[in-house]
Amino acid sequence: MKRRDFITLLSGAVAAWPLAARAQQPAAIPVIGFLYLGSPEASASLLVAFRKGLSESGYVEGKNVAIEYRWAHNNNDRLPELAADLVRRRVAVMVTPGNSVTTAAAKAATTTIPIVFSTGADPVQAGLVASLNRPGGNVTGVSYMNLELSAKRLGLLHELRPGGGPLGVLVESVNPLHPAIVTDLRTAAPTIGRQIEVLAANSPREIETAFAALAQKRLDGLLISPSALFFDRRIQVLTLAARYVVPVIYPAREWAELGGMISYGSSYADLFRQGGVYTGRVLKGEKPADMPVLRATTFELVINLQTASALGIDIPGTLLARADEVIE
Repeated sequence: MKRRDFITLLSGAVAAWPLAARAQQPAAIPVIGFLYLGSPEASASLLVAFRKGLSESGYVEGKNVAIEYRWAHNNNDRLPELAADLVRRRVAVMVTPGNSVTTAAAKAATTTIPIVFSTGADPVQAGLVASLNRPGGNVTGVSYMNLELSAKRLGLLHELRPGGGPLGVLVESVNPLHPAIVTDLRTAAPTIGRQIEVLAANSPREIETAFAALAQKRLDGLLISPSALFFDRRIQVLTLAARYVVPVIYPAREWAELGGMISYGSSYADLFRQGGVYTGRVLKGEKPADMPVLRATTFELVINLQTASALGIDIPGTLLARADEVIE
């Protein structure tokens, strides 16, 4: 072979190497940005449910999708920077489970990255979407109707404690849902001949103070308002309920499974699973603007008879007959 021909052949091979190398490189997997107000320690079961929903859509973390987690540890002020960080990371979709505050922070950070939420607020009233059927924009998700269930929970607590004494409601006052929930409960209370006493807590120490106040006021029972803080601190709340021997109704079955006496609402785990399914659909190319907001349709009444027995409280037969699950 002549020297000139050899150099020409070698040059062509070298030029082809980058193309061959690029062809052999695996395609970059999509990255989900997971933004949550609470902490990872208290949310392990919910993450399992979210990943299950993803897998139902064909995505497995570490295999064909990656997840960047950002935790605010119940500090609302951290949410805007955490959302901005995920935008800088150029995630394919942002997931904002738990409440409307987290989703609002994500929505303020980007108008182009798809956002999948789960919230107890009315997403239209909260300004997250234009309508439930056609959300518009880059946001869609799951609504679990916490506001609409407040009066129902109060009625169940009245059945549990049918006397005429006042009933307490524990709220996280920095939660945007707090005013509407309190208004709804104050409207419902006279219809069952009761008064309500509002106790506010925005930190673990204030939760302790609220339960001490509940005992001093001799309230007949307590309703726990939906809150990321209270969910994160549910072991603390359940321990205080046992210490002060107070009957409490909780917003989801996850409380009753851990020892709460009675709960009514949608399963948080199932809502996270649905959020995972919707996230997978977005990754496959569906547009949030065209994906209707899902609304919870299943509300479970769960009663923990072990806890009731430990507290010396008899559950009325009418409640037991309507329970979707009785933990014995």
